[in-house]
Amino acid sequence: MAIVTLRTVNLDCSDAHAMARFYGGLLGWEPTYTEPDWVLMRDPGGATGLSFQRTPDFVQPTWPEQPDRQQKMIHLDLKVEPADGQDEQAALAEAVALALSLGGTLAEPQDRADLRVVLDPSGHPLCLFLV
Repeated sequence: MAIVTLRTVNLDCSDAHAMARFYGGLLGWEPTYTEPDWVLMRDPGGATGLSFQRTPDFVQPTWPEQPDRQQKMIHLDLKVEPADGQDEQAALAEAVALALSLGGTLAEPQDRADLRVVLDPSGHPLCLFLV
């Protein structure tokens, strides 16, 4: 029987290169392959990678979801690990600050102390979480 593995998650977006800068900066990854409207990023550790494809008719999702508006189709959960001796909340605040400096936007509302929802440059929500 054939073996099937998940290698890459592709996100449609308004700007593939802006998305690669955002996620590359957040995750510490470099682009593996680029085209004008598409960027592939492989996890250096061998886990599932990300790619970004500019879609001319891309509609930014609404967060939180609202009736009759573009719904999110996917969101990424990114675990935040404190550095040695670092407080968990300080690590989460540092990860949020990094995401914002790379072009992300802090979403509202924020309902949990161990998780922050950030919108990437194309408006996809992602969760930065501790637990």
